Amino acid sequence: MSLIGEHSLREVKGIAPCDIIAIKHFLQGAIYCWCKNQGVNEWFSLSELMGGENYYWQGTPLMPLYTKHKDNGSENPVNQAGIDAGWLLKSVVFNDLRVFETKKEFRKRIYRWCGEA
Repeated sequence: MSLIGEHSLREVKGIAPCDIIAIKHFLQGAIYCWCKNQGVNEWFSLSELMGGENYYWQGTPLMPLYTKHKDNGSENPVNQAGIDAGWLLKSVVFNDLRVFETKKEFRKRIYRWCGEA
């Protein structure tokens, strides 16, 4: 475990297991880039990792999350896909070898690398 404190994880369902694996690898790469470029103590969230609030997921492994909610008739598939992606990000951070701190800020979860491996 690499998150400081007590944390719950949720399983994301409704997409193929191979898509879940691809998303987790994609997010792990984004975390490594963030830590390398931003360093210790810089907070990040899913939106920062993905290029801000206006990021489009076309052409990325995240697209099946959006497609799942769109095909299921969700009123806001973007928001629902973001929630799923947030749970997957939390799972990736939780299982990372490095140590991270996390907290809830407004309506999103943010993380920061503590500099420990």
